[in-house]
Amino acid sequence: MRDYPAPAAVNRVEAVPRRIRVVFGGQTIVDTTNAKYVWELPIYPAYYLPRGDFAEGVLVDEGKSHPSHRGTVQSFGVRVGERTAAGAARVLIEAAGPQLAGLVRLDWGAMDAWFEEDEQVFVHPRDPYTRVDALRSTRHVRVELDGIVLADSTSPVLVFETGLPTRYYLNRTDVDFTHLTPSQTVTACPYKGTTGGYWTATTGDRTHPDVAWTYTFPSRDLLPIAGLIAFYNERVDLLVDGELLERPKTHFS
Repeated sequence: MRDYPAPAAVNRVEAVPRRIRVVFGGQTIVDTTNAKYVWELPIYPAYYLPRGDFAEGVLVDEGKSHPSHRGTVQSFGVRVGERTAAGAARVLIEAAGPQLAGLVRLDWGAMDAWFEEDEQVFVHPRDPYTRVDALRSTRHVRVELDGIVLADSTSPVLVFETGLPTRYYLNRTDVDFTHLTPSQTVTACPYKGTTGGYWTATTGDRTHPDVAWTYTFPSRDLLPIAGLIAFYNERVDLLVDGELLERPKTHFS
């Protein structure tokens, strides 16, 4: 079940209206206002960056190329001083369409930092078609697992995120931590920030890893969820105003 459909089709290409900068080895290696969004997956795009906007000498030809459905792709390393990231750049030397000619796809994780304008972006580019809203509510939310009540609240904050099921964030005073144990799991979201904690549930002789999480310091647009606890709809029985919700198949916090 999806509360919102994922709107972008794979292989869609759109202009990025934001200034994009990438840092590697302590240096800004590309600074551009002419990037493209390319949807390699339906859930979020990748940045494709003009080769001409890279700092001189940063891209190192590795002498390898292969065909792809977007054109001929040549492999490049990224080098700044003594630091090198082998195969971290793919350059479309012969593109299937004019929108992609001469563009470079960088390995996100191999870079030190990415910026949209002057704000750092984490995990992957933010999808321009994704909207995330945090709304206070008085709906009655009850969380159960194996017949045990883990939380009961009439003051949740509902988070509506494109392509994901509604998440219900609950006050800590509405959560029964008797059956919850902190775990070491940490995840990050480009829209909400980095999680500040996860909990594993124990019900009798059964263990359910990482069923709940919190964002201690969320992004400014999601400040209403700061410190609140959410449970995976996929892993618990969630009743909203007395109605048991169907468990969705997605697994994103």
